[in-house]
Amino acid sequence: MIALFEGNVEVQYSQAYIELDGSFDGSVENCFRGQSNGLCGAQTPQILFLTTGLHTGMVGFSIYLFGTEPGIDESWEEIVEVSFQAKKGKITLVEWAADHGVDMALPLGSYRARYQGRAMQRANDLDTNVTDTPIDTYRLDLWRAQASRDRIVKQTSAIAAYWHDWVRELAAAE
Repeated sequence: MIALFEGNVEVQYSQAYIELDGSFDGSVENCFRGQSNGLCGAQTPQILFLTTGLHTGMVGFSIYLFGTEPGIDESWEEIVEVSFQAKKGKITLVEWAADHGVDMALPLGSYRARYQGRAMQRANDLDTNVTDTPIDTYRLDLWRAQASRDRIVKQTSAIAAYWHDWVRELAAAE
């Protein structure tokens, strides 16, 4: 396991991003259309769209690269998985509306991402965190894998259920 990032990320509108091959065009729906999960959008080749429980403020965040698929850590309350392509030899963690982010080396290829969250509901109930101490924390585990459908591994909170339902409503509207 290689730690690519460990720290805090400032979110607004419950959003952060991993830039893969370009910047976010603003269409949240396009990031999730065709998926079953509403927490990590991977339907556009430019970004992974990361949804948090907290609307505004600091969240804890870590990103790890594994040589093989890591086991599932059941201590996380919310767990989803998506596939993506690394096309540039790097990815960039970007806060909402930021011009620059944190670059991380990632070899070219096909990857699986497991996005996990803790205290998502508590942070959503709070809405805004005015301190530098995170309420909710997130972890993104990456490993090389062939592309496959996204999946919801674990869901415990009402806010995660809300976002998963929103994705289903997108599909029903088409």
